[in-house]
Amino acid sequence: GRVAAGALAEDLLAALHGVEIVAWVAEVAGVAAGEVDEAALTRARVDAHAVRCPEGQAAEAMTAEIEAARRAGDTVGGVIRCVVRNVPPGWGEPVFDKLTADLAKAMMSLPASRGFEVGDGFAATRLRGSAHNDPFVVEAGTGRIRTTTNHSGGIQGGISNGETIRFGVAFKPVATIFQPQQTVTRDGEPVVFQAKGRHDPCVLPRAVPMVEAMAALVLCDHMLRARAATMDGLRR
Repeated sequence: GRVAAGALAEDLLAALHGVEIVAWVAEVAGVAAGEVDEAALTRARVDAHAVRCPEGQAAEAMTAEIEAARRAGDTVGGVIRCVVRNVPPGWGEPVFDKLTADLAKAMMSLPASRGFEVGDGFAATRLRGSAHNDPFVVEAGTGRIRTTTNHSGGIQGGISNGETIRFGVAFKPVATIFQPQQTVTRDGEPVVFQAKGRHDPCVLPRAVPMVEAMAALVLCDHMLRARAATMDGLRR
């Protein structure tokens, strides 16, 4: 449902504005991918590895961690990162329905999600404003207004600024494990529970298309709002 609707939204965004959405597994069980060329990253490169990490050595290490957790009847979590390229400036609202807030709500609605950050996110807390601010310049040759850095992740004041939108989503190790766990019955009696059936030791590879789909749905919504506002302005 969500992934199919997201694919339609992504097709619409691509057709009207050339928007490109690519998500990937950036970290699993403390194993982090190296530097990723976010400007050139493609979905084909992400999907080249079953774990959906575009960096081969890290992908192998992540796979090993997932397999080790599976053998132990346990689970692992990690981080998915996403870039959205070619989003025009002006999408979003300054107070209610900020683009950042709507993306956060969408990502935190996904199963097992536990955190969201945009741009430098929590790392920005270790910077001063003079280092974190993104200076605006006029791009030579095109006359387009750009920023020299992108610490804000393509969104300022809740509104897209035309730069690449960058965000990350943290996913917990899922609660369903195959080890005995202490719990209680509805009557409050202590009991030992052990899960059975088929359950993934790590949800991150499956969550990549879900992150892309949710991003597409949010951006498509704000694209339509921006187009409606433009038409309303023309009518007036």
